[in-house]
Amino acid sequence: MKTPFILASSSPFRKSILEKILPVFESFSPNIDESPKANESVIELVERLALEKAKTALQFYQQGVVIGSDQVAVFETPNTKVQILGKPHTRDNAIKQLSLFSGNKVRFITSLAVFDIATNNTLVTHDTTDVYFKTLRQAQIEQYIDKEQPLNCAGSFKSEGLGIVLFDKILGEDPNSLVGLPLIKLTNLLAQIGIDPLDLKIID
Repeated sequence: MKTPFILASSSPFRKSILEKILPVFESFSPNIDESPKANESVIELVERLALEKAKTALQFYQQGVVIGSDQVAVFETPNTKVQILGKPHTRDNAIKQLSLFSGNKVRFITSLAVFDIATNNTLVTHDTTDVYFKTLRQAQIEQYIDKEQPLNCAGSFKSEGLGIVLFDKILGEDPNSLVGLPLIKLTNLLAQIGIDPLDLKIID
């Protein structure tokens, strides 16, 4: 019997990434409070949110393997404290984020949680990608935002689309992570609970 897979996300980008290894799965939109807790580190924040998203599947499903993910941008310069930046939601905030990133390195941390409803087994990890931004003119920033409308994307860009023109280089282990779902680490977590995406059934 094939194991049902569930993606705890309404993101079309995460869906398209997951389809690379799991062509058949269900999805839903998790509704959680994404506010950070006091004294919570960046890693603790994104991993907690990924797991909370996955566990909201209990409201809708009685069985299945649930995949949750979250992403934040971490920005730091020698003269500033670390800033944790999520989705901009508004055009003004997106302009501020990309203006801040111009000519600088930004680290994107993408968390991943796998939750087996039947066994209550949970596995959580994260992946890191460093993005080096070109020096951008204000007109370029505004033109990009108006063309692609990346208001629901951490960092105010879509690297799988026109956003790629904003970068000098990207350094990371998995190109899928920056888009929103680390597939290499996902396959490793699935293997730990006995699932091989090559045959889409529980490994004996």
